[in-house]
Amino acid sequence: MKKLLVKSSVALTAAQKKKLESGIRERELSFKYVVEPIIGGIQIYDGERILDTSIATDLSKMKKHIDDFIFSLGEGVAVKDIPSLIKEKSAQFKDKEHDFEICGRVTSAADGVVRIEGLSSCKYGELVLVGNAGFALAMNLEENGIGAMLLGGTSSVSYGDIAYTTGKILEVPVGDEMLGRVIDPLGNPLDGRAPLKSLKTRRMEYPAPAIIDRAKVNQPLETGILAVDAMVPIGKGQRELLIGDRQTGKTAIALDAIINQRGKNVICVYVAIGQRSAAVKNLVKTLDEQGAMSYTTVVLSTASDTAPLKYIAPYTGAAIAENFMYAGRDVLIVYDDLSKHAEAYRTISLLLKRPAGREAFPGDVFYIHSKLLERAAKLADKLGGGSMTALPIIETQAGDISAYIPTNVISITDGQIYLSKELFNAGQRPAINVGLSVSRVGGSAQTKLMRKLSSKMRLEIAHYRELVVFAQFGSSLDPATRETIENGVRMEEAIRQPEGVPLDMLREEIYLFAIVNKALKKIPRGGVLKFLDAYYNYITATNPTIMKIIKETGDLDEDNAEILRHATEDFTAHYTMPDAE
Repeated sequence: MKKLLVKSSVALTAAQKKKLESGIRERELSFKYVVEPIIGGIQIYDGERILDTSIATDLSKMKKHIDDFIFSLGEGVAVKDIPSLIKEKSAQFKDKEHDFEICGRVTSAADGVVRIEGLSSCKYGELVLVGNAGFALAMNLEENGIGAMLLGGTSSVSYGDIAYTTGKILEVPVGDEMLGRVIDPLGNPLDGRAPLKSLKTRRMEYPAPAIIDRAKVNQPLETGILAVDAMVPIGKGQRELLIGDRQTGKTAIALDAIINQRGKNVICVYVAIGQRSAAVKNLVKTLDEQGAMSYTTVVLSTASDTAPLKYIAPYTGAAIAENFMYAGRDVLIVYDDLSKHAEAYRTISLLLKRPAGREAFPGDVFYIHSKLLERAAKLADKLGGGSMTALPIIETQAGDISAYIPTNVISITDGQIYLSKELFNAGQRPAINVGLSVSRVGGSAQTKLMRKLSSKMRLEIAHYRELVVFAQFGSSLDPATRETIENGVRMEEAIRQPEGVPLDMLREEIYLFAIVNKALKKIPRGGVLKFLDAYYNYITATNPTIMKIIKETGDLDEDNAEILRHATEDFTAHYTMPDAE
């Protein structure tokens, strides 16, 4: 026997029920009557289709049509003309007759994931309107229904709620108005400031640029961190992974990179995935104090948010960054971190009853990260020449970079910066393990002078760290080994850098010149940074022409390099260590 669910704003009388039932010419029907706040009118649902004549739905549809119409007008419409246009749109809607619509019914809801029976015409990735709870994103298309992740809480979802297809996909607001703002993954402001008025939106998921639309990565993205810019350089359009255990300084490197873009015409997007609200609040405060929030957008999904919001957060950030990239601008985007993003997707997939694979992750967990990170690129000149540089962050457990998610992301990115827990605990900042860190773009993302100087330093530091390990097992060392270790100690001290104090490229190059030319040989370990600072000031004052050449060309010919070497020797010979404070 077929069942019909009848909803009305007030209880129907017996006469009204009899009249309704006699008007439906179909045998073997049973009727169930419920009262709901639909303002007026009636809804009849048979499990697959709905006849909806309620006033609540009329008002909702009218508002939606008017909102869509106003959005379609763009910015070129005079305010005085809007009332007449709305009236015209309302009249068009009023003439439409009620008809059956394809709909479904909620059968379960848990942790942001709902299952809906019906909706046979729904498409993958389509927005679905679920009762009074808002929108859900279709993720599973099944024979008798769909699985969808709810873009909000599940508290307002009830068994039996009606769900409708919308024919739309998820879009987020983009544009210059997003700069300086903290938003949630749906584009709603979280900073307590005025609501966003951006009329421009962009699809949350978008195809990555084709190979033919990309240009070679050959411009450095200056992080202001000497160890990074010298040994694992990052280029505009590159995807460089920051990987390491918890509390090893991954976010600090990303934060310094954002701060260092001040005045360099680079837009920044920081995506916090499953982070503590207090930690992100402190990060935003730091950016604000450093004057970096004026060119930065923060997309925040907190640890208490549902899994669907954590899942869509990086795609929201990518859409905001892409808008600037296709406008011909340079963008730096940080995903902090993709480990929690993978865990959120695992939660969604298990609730959707998808087959589990290694470590209970679904089989397409590699795909969700590759389609995200492939959107970072350096565009060809015909597309404006913009770039999007991605710094994804992955957290390892006990330094295990061979785990499932770390190996996946390593294989997608153009290199990784591995931060060692041992180096961090030993006081080295940043705690970069040179042996496990690599930039597959390499010298293409460095100035010529930086490339000449840094290659030698990287090899010497790697050699030094190997010797330190072996030196622990021997009581005596030959003079050559001892000299290598002493030189390595001073090199490590030279690349030690506190958080929030990025260096400009010229200062980094001058520091490197002193390091590579053995100017630190007689300097005590504790005085290395003071020596380098004094050395930079000396060269700036005594050789302004050479400084200008380096700044303008990024290179130094042999004649000028010889002049700089003599100046270095003179300074080193007469340098006196300042008194200890």
